[in-house]
Amino acid sequence: MNTMAEARLQTQQKSSQDGQETSLWSSGFGMKLEAVTPFLGKYRPFVGRCCQTCTPKSWESLFHRSIMDLGFCNVILVKEENTRFRGWLVRRLCYFLWSLEQHIPPCQDASQKIMESAGVRNIISGRAPGGAGEGQVPSHVRKEVQRILGHIQAPPRPFLLRLFSWALLRFLNCLFLSVQLYRGQMKMVHKAAQAGSPLVFLSTHKSVLDGILLPFVLLSQGMGVLRVAWDPRTCSPILRALLKKLGGLFLPPEANLSPDSPEGVLARAVVHATVEQLLASRQPLLIFLEEPPGARGPRLSALGLSWLGLVVQVVQAGIVPDALLVPVAVAYDLVPEAPHDACHALAPLGLWTGALAVLRSLRRWGCGRRVCVRVHLAQPFSLQEYTINARSCWGSRQTLEQLLQPIVLGQCTAVPDTEKEQEWTPVTGPLRALREEDQLLVRRLSWHVLNASVASSAVMSTAIMATLLLFKHQKGVFLSQLLGEFSWLTEETLLRGFDVGFSGQLRCLVQHTLGLLRPHVALLRIQQGDLLVVPRPGPGLTSLARLSAELLPTFLSEAVGACAVRGLLAGKVPPEGPWELQGIELLSQKELHGQILLLLHLLPQDLLLLQPCQSSYCYCQEVLDRLIQCGLLVAEETPGSQPACDTGRQRLSARLLWRLSGDFTDSDSDDFEEAEGRYFRLSQQSRCPDFFLFLCRLLSPVLKAFAQAAAFLHQGRLPDTESGYAEQLFQFLQATAQEEGLFECADPNLAISAIWTFRDLGVLQQMPGPAGPLLHLSPAFASRDSQERLQRFIQQFICS
Repeated sequence: MNTMAEARLQTQQKSSQDGQETSLWSSGFGMKLEAVTPFLGKYRPFVGRCCQTCTPKSWESLFHRSIMDLGFCNVILVKEENTRFRGWLVRRLCYFLWSLEQHIPPCQDASQKIMESAGVRNIISGRAPGGAGEGQVPSHVRKEVQRILGHIQAPPRPFLLRLFSWALLRFLNCLFLSVQLYRGQMKMVHKAAQAGSPLVFLSTHKSVLDGILLPFVLLSQGMGVLRVAWDPRTCSPILRALLKKLGGLFLPPEANLSPDSPEGVLARAVVHATVEQLLASRQPLLIFLEEPPGARGPRLSALGLSWLGLVVQVVQAGIVPDALLVPVAVAYDLVPEAPHDACHALAPLGLWTGALAVLRSLRRWGCGRRVCVRVHLAQPFSLQEYTINARSCWGSRQTLEQLLQPIVLGQCTAVPDTEKEQEWTPVTGPLRALREEDQLLVRRLSWHVLNASVASSAVMSTAIMATLLLFKHQKGVFLSQLLGEFSWLTEETLLRGFDVGFSGQLRCLVQHTLGLLRPHVALLRIQQGDLLVVPRPGPGLTSLARLSAELLPTFLSEAVGACAVRGLLAGKVPPEGPWELQGIELLSQKELHGQILLLLHLLPQDLLLLQPCQSSYCYCQEVLDRLIQCGLLVAEETPGSQPACDTGRQRLSARLLWRLSGDFTDSDSDDFEEAEGRYFRLSQQSRCPDFFLFLCRLLSPVLKAFAQAAAFLHQGRLPDTESGYAEQLFQFLQATAQEEGLFECADPNLAISAIWTFRDLGVLQQMPGPAGPLLHLSPAFASRDSQERLQRFIQQFICS
């Protein structure tokens, strides 16, 4: 595979601005250029396998190791060889000829089939609540069905699709260096499509371009016209009309009405019939599980839950035997959009506004360095299989107030061995028509897919560079040192089974990445011929914090464990004490499990993205294993005890001999007390202090924002609306950032996350008011002493 870095370097040398930047790099260090490969060993790691616990049959049947030998394809690289024709004229018209040759299945008007569906017929004939039997004239209802159906979709126009594909191909080539797709993943999806079940693509949402980029990519790979579930709030009426002719779907506003409303019943029946017809005709469907970029609120999209609930409902009703779910993720070097404005609300995008945004993007990105994009398709899995197996993993759960409030206030010290119940996404639209058990199924399925999408997404070079500059070298770093640390962090990412979205010569990669981050960093040339890379203070650090968040899932387990160890040592060793003094302390496995569990309860689910089928105890053990594997913890053998690695004399008790292999857990074993009695120490290797501090700092933006929110409780003006108090807290975070330099915490999403966490914890209470719900300070945290207890509880996990 041709390295992307070489293509980047050739493009960069064409502009005078890049020539000036290249002159800064002309003075070498007499060192051999190291090549960065996107894998360790012989083969690239295959990421995105489905859950073996919930979908074991899909895990085995929809994967073959031969796909790991396949390389990448650049979707937007269209040449003469990609068409059936040859010649000099073809080389100039290859984009147009390629768009004409794309296979677009004939699109039939499905309005008559939707009108004849059982649910809509029941409404028209009056056999369902809110139907014609309650006073509505059937002809009026038929007209209303046609109106609602026109709001949902329109028959796709093949000519318009080909014209749009040609224009989009030219636009993407001007905007991006490459759009990479792994052939092995695409082959796996093609193999799943041959099974006969419809495909439902469930994607993350990093950019507004995702809705047009993903259909283009799948159309170019022979998957047909992808029907995209768009958010009507982000599009003007004219843009909605255009997108519907390109295959877009929109939820009608009547679908969000109360379940007892006749208009809501009819609208939901029409939407349900539309999804039935789409799945029955095996048209691929794309649903975004995350909120649109820039939206303030929970990570999980309420609209995405509604569309996924409709798919689950159709499969459970037996109208379609099964559907295959494909987690999707798109990774960008930099998201090609306007800079994030914290004070700018999410506004609908009009046709002319979108055209102007395209021109601005072309001007801005044409003058600078173009970015690379990676599209990831994880392993498909059966929805029917997940529905059957997932319910067996459900257990009892408690609210955050029941789990943590007594511990924060000092009323008890034992951590309950119970799962946390935390749902921030409201139930809206067709999801409200489902049973409570099915609503829970849809929510947990969404978390499962979102976890798979994030795990399969590649880490881009900008995320690695932003993490190094923000958490290791905020005061600046020499380029010669940065080259080595970039290579080190890339290798650490690959060792943890995550993919990276770059390869090539190390110096070229670092040069290109720093060029992309030039608005946020300063390059200073010193006398010795080296370069000093310094992050720009202020909003630049906030932008670096958003980029570094893409790397957090890679080190999340180790970061949680390091912060938990920091909290455990906070009451034993002074934080400013030397590393050797902290390494003297013995840490019991029981204490470590309890501290990790406390931090897991405190951190929001939007950040952790834990699989619903994995218990907190198992995750605690996984965190502890990761700390041992990376060398931060070493087992301490007590005199006279059996070594932890000696399993030769361990025997199974009689009550375990009849159990299945999947039922073996430490809690069932007679040796559980012995496991709790194991002790660990911090390793005294020379690299451990810096690595421990690096892991702790990965979670510092969230934890510091929570600690500042606790300190703001006695200053905030309450009662207030949720949005009003969020604005108060965000202004306080900005003021603190100016005073203390904590710009990575000055994020409106962190302010909202802190407020919702405190509401779940019982610190804030929501009560009805004349103009809507108002936030009040809870009586349990009305005193200054309880507020300081909360602040100390959070600060114990922060490593300064």
